Amino acid sequence: MGSAHAQVVVLQQNFSTGLGSFASAGSVSTSSAGARMSGALLGTDGAITSAPISTQGFSGLTLTFTRATSGLDSGEAGIAAFSVDGTNYTTLESTQSASGATTVTLPTVAANQSQLRLRFRVNASSSLETYTVASLTLQGSTGTTPPPTGSLPPVSSVAVDGPFATTVTQSTGSSRSGWVVRPTNLGANGLKHPIFIWGPGAGTGPAEYEFHLRRLASHGFVVYSETSSNSGSEMTAAMTWLISENSRSTSPYYQKLDTSRIAAGGHSRGSIASFAIAGDSRLTTTIHVSGGSFDGNGPNNLRKPAAYMCGGGDSLALPNCDRDYTNTRVPVFYTVVGNASHTQAAREALPAITAWLRWHIGGESFRSDNFLATNCAFCTGTWSSKKKNW
Repeated sequence: MGSAHAQVVVLQQNFSTGLGSFASAGSVSTSSAGARMSGALLGTDGAITSAPISTQGFSGLTLTFTRATSGLDSGEAGIAAFSVDGTNYTTLESTQSASGATTVTLPTVAANQSQLRLRFRVNASSSLETYTVASLTLQGSTGTTPPPTGSLPPVSSVAVDGPFATTVTQSTGSSRSGWVVRPTNLGANGLKHPIFIWGPGAGTGPAEYEFHLRRLASHGFVVYSETSSNSGSEMTAAMTWLISENSRSTSPYYQKLDTSRIAAGGHSRGSIASFAIAGDSRLTTTIHVSGGSFDGNGPNNLRKPAAYMCGGGDSLALPNCDRDYTNTRVPVFYTVVGNASHTQAAREALPAITAWLRWHIGGESFRSDNFLATNCAFCTGTWSSKKKNW
């Protein structure tokens, strides 16, 4: 018999007599109508942010609130969002014209957190343009709920190891020349693990990327890596082998893999290999790190969304990365990471690689905001980013 679940109020605030546990920025006032945030032609738009909220022991979180906008023009919005680390915010609702109550379900990553924050803000150019929020209630279910089959366990950060211990198997694959780095305990709670094929840079092999491979495996991915070729034939062979292993009853991967969610990517020559095989119908996405195609034709093979990640200090690859972005016709996200060199780029880009995989093959659709939102997590600070065709 399953555990009983009770719906419990985690936080309630009406803002009629003040902001309570929320802090303000920009122009914010409270009244019987709620917390009103005003835009600003110069300076800071109005915003309110909650103090850290503990959702430990809760699942199935829902947020109900009333909201009203006034005078917002095209491109302006009232935005409700949440964060689990106080830095990166994921949009729950963005509206130019709305009134009345709404209820939104928070992604699973919001559960079992000690530092959940809620933020409401207006993005507008005039103090006469406003966004008002009132009657806020955050609720959650008590009891332990395992992650749904096929979904990765939620994490509070993509910049650190995930919840899985990892195991490395060397001299494996159809050629006996590859590595598989994977969660030690495969298939927990019915999870079927997404697959990522990683191509090392020229003159290197999986050993030089063990840190990267273990980081990704700790988030729940089964990662295969083998010395790269320009053709990427080793990548297509790896996909075929893992799909076969998932069907072989004596394999440790038997019915533990999600063969419908496969990504490929690599660094330098590994990126070139990923371009070469990007038309393979088994792929969901590709990732290209400091490996722009030499002739600018690599993007012609792309059929699915792609991510380009290059170092700002990489004079060798950066011009090719820029040209590939120009030539790309599928949905693409492109970031230049600070002053990272050619060799540093793979390590510096690892949080974005992790988040991209959790979005495209890990089932976390809410992470699209990490890349596509106006102030996305990988668009500010050391990340100089752009996107198109979405």
